[in-house]
Amino acid sequence: MQMSAVTFVGEVMETAVIRSKAQVVEENTEASAGDGALPGVVDPRSVAPRDARELSRQFFQRLTELEEGTHEYQYARNTLIEMNMSLVRFAAGRFRGRGDDMEDIVQTGMIGLIKAIDRFELSREVEFTSFALPYIVGEIKRFFRDTTWAVHVPRRLQELRVELAKAREELASRLDREPTVAELATLMNISERQVVEGQIAANGYNSSSLDAALTGDGPEGGEAVLADFIGVEEDGLRLVEDFHSLAPLMAELSERDRQIIHMRFVEEATQAEIGERLGCSQMHVSRLIKRIITRLREGMLGELGCA
Repeated sequence: MQMSAVTFVGEVMETAVIRSKAQVVEENTEASAGDGALPGVVDPRSVAPRDARELSRQFFQRLTELEEGTHEYQYARNTLIEMNMSLVRFAAGRFRGRGDDMEDIVQTGMIGLIKAIDRFELSREVEFTSFALPYIVGEIKRFFRDTTWAVHVPRRLQELRVELAKAREELASRLDREPTVAELATLMNISERQVVEGQIAANGYNSSSLDAALTGDGPEGGEAVLADFIGVEEDGLRLVEDFHSLAPLMAELSERDRQIIHMRFVEEATQAEIGERLGCSQMHVSRLIKRIITRLREGMLGELGCA
């Protein structure tokens, strides 16, 4: 089975965790494998990451057999989400100190986790951990990109922007038109110059509503919203930053190791095909790839301070 670039970046980002005892009751793994039933998990959030990996395989397998919308399907999907929340906490930790509420970052990362769960397939021959992390990190990065200031703006002007928006909305409703600078200044009891400063500061904010109306200039006229002009997102684009981070680590590899990585994750050659080109067995190629991935993973985690 061929592997994609998503597999490569995901495996490099995967980290080792300390195992604790999983709280699984009612049915053991052997029984579950025998009759297709899922094990009952008392508290999915307390399941250790390593145990969650094995349980996740069972739950993903069962999802493929269940009808979407059924009670058992929802149980399996929800349990997968809760069991893998540690991935979100790990990814969110990379962004600690940004000044944003960590809870907001975690909630955003959960969106990425859910997307990964809904798109994951066991046939990919990759651990779910490796597959999910790029989705989670990508969602968090998008959150910072879309809801932060494009340039540094003093806090007093950030606060003024918020108050100015409230005043503008109030006056616009009262006057049934856009208020003037003088009218805003009078309502807010500040100078016209301060109003202008606040309006300029608002231009440094990136966030725009996807429902913001855009006036059409074409022959059909009418209105459109910003969301109508957003193209389909390519999975490869969200991996660019991760590949950029790997560049210096790749440079440290030997020419042969770089060749193996290129064949496996760029040309998407199978291990058997790589073995034929290198003159070695598929098993040996598998060991080589595992060694290279481990080295790159440790290098990336070291840069993140997680080693």
